[in-house]
Amino acid sequence: MTDFTLDARRLLCPLPVIRVQDRVAGLSPGDRLEVVCSDPGALNDIPAWCRMSGHRVLDLRDEGDECRILIEVGAAR
Repeated sequence: MTDFTLDARRLLCPLPVIRVQDRVAGLSPGDRLEVVCSDPGALNDIPAWCRMSGHRVLDLRDEGDECRILIEVGAAR
């Protein structure tokens, strides 16, 4: 298991989800990806994409001007 970070700040929908999808494609099951974004819609969009793609959201935080989402990569991609 390895930890990674993706900076998706200043990107608007659907770009944060697209960037997460692209980044996860290069990771292994069990790896964790922390996504930092400024689009509040990502708090709904990224977890929805994770559910459909077989990944797990470990933590979800709205920190005002930034959102942080911690994803554990699943086997299905």
